[in-house]
Amino acid sequence: MAGGYDDRDGLIWLDGRLVEWRDANVHLLTHAMHYASSVFEGERAYNGKIFKSREHSERLLFSGRELDIPIPYTVDEIEEAKYTVLKANNLTDAYVRALCWRGSGEDMGVASAKNRVRMAIATWEWGAYYGDAKTKGAKLDISRWKRPSPETIPCFAKAAGLYMICTMAKHEAEAKGCSDAMMYDYRGYVAEATGANIFFVKDEVVHTPKPDCFLNGLTRQTVINMLKDKKIEVQERHIMPEELHEFEQCWLTGTAAEVTPVGQIGDFNFKVGDMARTIAEDYEKLVRA
Repeated sequence: MAGGYDDRDGLIWLDGRLVEWRDANVHLLTHAMHYASSVFEGERAYNGKIFKSREHSERLLFSGRELDIPIPYTVDEIEEAKYTVLKANNLTDAYVRALCWRGSGEDMGVASAKNRVRMAIATWEWGAYYGDAKTKGAKLDISRWKRPSPETIPCFAKAAGLYMICTMAKHEAEAKGCSDAMMYDYRGYVAEATGANIFFVKDEVVHTPKPDCFLNGLTRQTVINMLKDKKIEVQERHIMPEELHEFEQCWLTGTAAEVTPVGQIGDFNFKVGDMARTIAEDYEKLVRA
């Protein structure tokens, strides 16, 4: 599928019905466009089956509750809609984006309780998120932006507004020739990349930041379980910046990123080692099982 995301062939599920891709539009005064009152899920389908599909749908409803966006669909209805749009577009290996937002209505200030909650699901073919980084290792910048305190944002929701600093960080990283950026949290601990969780290896032990102020990704949870099944020790803990030079391997996890090895973060270099490669290969087998 080529062209801009607003100008493609295909069908999008919008408020309970399939509409032509180019007709899936909203009004300029949609509340979400002005105040980020929207939540979403990014999912991947492999061989016609969406990996962790139900968990994604459940998290979508959770995110809606966190942002006071009462989504008018059940998990079962969302599941049916996702597979309907996959089938309608004749896709089996694809990215799936479910989005819920406050639409236009009587409210156009900060409050939006009077405005209808809307929902859309789109799907498209999408290859490797970081290009050839799966073999060479991604190159990351270190962002000047930090993940905020849980007292300031609903950090455990997958909400559009939480990605504002991620977009800014990634733009700065790409301008430096990097694929992405690693972010610290408000306390100075290592947190995550702009759209993926992060893992490190030292002496055959895996270390990953404790998700106490950022999203505990479904792919992150899956990979931790895979490692534990292999009897590999996993430490979920606060990681200080000065520890980065001690780690031997690194990788990112996320629905879009899948499992992507990292070769460099700022001035710190990592091997694309056996553990990173094995986990990436095992994850690929799991999602296609």
